[in-house]
Formats: sequence, structure tokens, C-alpha cells
Amino acid sequence: MRFNTVTAALHLTRRLISHAPPCNVIEQMDGATHVKRLSIEGNIAVGKSTFAKVLKNAGQNWEVTPEPVSKWQNVEAATSQSVLSPKQTASNLLQMMYQDPKRWSYTFQTFSCMSRLRTQLQPPPASLLQSTEPAVQVYERSIYSDRYIFAQNMFELDCINSTEWAVYQDWHSFLVEQFGSKVHLEGIVYLRASPQTCLERLGRRGREEEQGIQLDYLETLHRQHDNWLINKSTAVHFDHLKNLPVLVLDASLEFEKDPEVQSALIKQVTTFLKEL
Repeated sequence: MRFNTVTAALHLTRRLISHAPPCNVIEQMDGATHVKRLSIEGNIAVGKSTFAKVLKNAGQNWEVTPEPVSKWQNVEAATSQSVLSPKQTASNLLQMMYQDPKRWSYTFQTFSCMSRLRTQLQPPPASLLQSTEPAVQVYERSIYSDRYIFAQNMFELDCINSTEWAVYQDWHSFLVEQFGSKVHLEGIVYLRASPQTCLERLGRRGREEEQGIQLDYLETLHRQHDNWLINKSTAVHFDHLKNLPVLVLDASLEFEKDPEVQSALIKQVTTFLKEL
């Protein structure tokens, strides 16, 4: 079964490269140097989606791309254009990974990274490309956190074996090098809150697949984020990541319904963008 999984990943990689944006679109993307690209990083349930909405509603020239969770919850619909027969059921890969992480972590990380890569390869919307003002493309997580946070964490938890980890790192490095500046970021916004706060928010949002998540798992992810984005102790493999600017925001603040807190956070992001 693992052989089939690796074969499927290689097939997906070929499809991704063959469906990359045409040269004229890529040139347009590279020419739009005023469009800055950021990712919002942070632990599960730290408030990334909520913060993304805050950014989107801030009245700035910012385009926010949410995490493709729905694709992970319905793999067949995300990868096939054919209509499922009544006897077929859509695979909720997110749920499968949480229920049996040793079996499905590699498969999930492969698919999640590919879906993120597709997102980062999409050209900015015309409104940003045609804008005469500085514009920002914001992604909810990135292909880099897929590797240096989640896939690495699963490897360290023995849910991804050493062979799978070697294969994952090989194709991940190849794709990042293949697409070069087309998937680069200008900065990262790190939403940081305690694992306990994330656990409480996770319970409130009630996503069915996440109900079995325990505090110790959130603690491991918290350490991974701190090691990568604050302590700089995570070994990264791309030069452009090594000195990437990082803005750390206090996400323990309940900013969802507090306009004053939202305004303060937006001000920090605006200042951060001006310095990039």
C-alpha cells in the first residue's frame, strides 16, 4: 500500500508541473513586484482563519487565500472532475489521518502540501496586478510549514517512517527549487498563543475531525513553530527562508470581536509590510 502511495505522489507531482501557470502568466506574476506575499502561520485553532478575515475586512489592498481544508475533507471531489456514483464515498483524508496517523500521515502530508503548492502557484487576482498601490497576497499557512512543522512533527512522532520522510523531503525540495521565486514569501506572520488557549478554541469551533486532539499534540506543534520562527533552530533547506522576516503577534488576545485589538494587530501588520 505504501508503494502505491508513493507512486500516486509522483503522479500528482507530474500533474502539478504540467498544470503550472503558462509562461506569460508567470512573467506577469514576476513583474508584479508590488504584490508582496505573506503566510499566516500558527498552531491548530490559534485563530488563523479568524485573523485572515480580519485582514480581508481591513479595507487594505490585501487578498487572503484560506487553507484548503475542504479539499482534505473530500479528496475525490478535489481531484476528480467526474461525478461520484451512489456506491462511492468521498474520502475525508483529514479525518483518516487523525484516526490512524501511522497509516495516513504521509498520504495526508503529501496531499496537503500539493494543495498548498497549487494555491501558491496561482497568479494574484487581476485587482492586485492592476493596482497602482502596494498590494499583498496572504496565504493561510504555506508549503514551508507543511514540511517544517507538520510533516517533521509526524516524523518525530513516528507516524511517518524514515523512508517516507526521505521521499517527502526529496520531492518537496525538488518542487521548491523547480518553481523558485514563484513560491517565495516576503514575510511570515506568526500567530502565537499557548497550547492550552488553542485547545480551548479548538473545542469551541467544534470541527468534527479534531475532537480527538489532545493537549500534548498541540504542545509539540507549539515547539515546532517556536523552533522554526523564533529560535531559528530548525534546519531549513532554502536560502530564501533563512533570513525571512517574521512578525510575531500575541494571538492569546481575544481579537475576534474586539475592534480595538483588531486595529492594534492590523497596525502591526501594516508597519511590518512597510519594512519588507
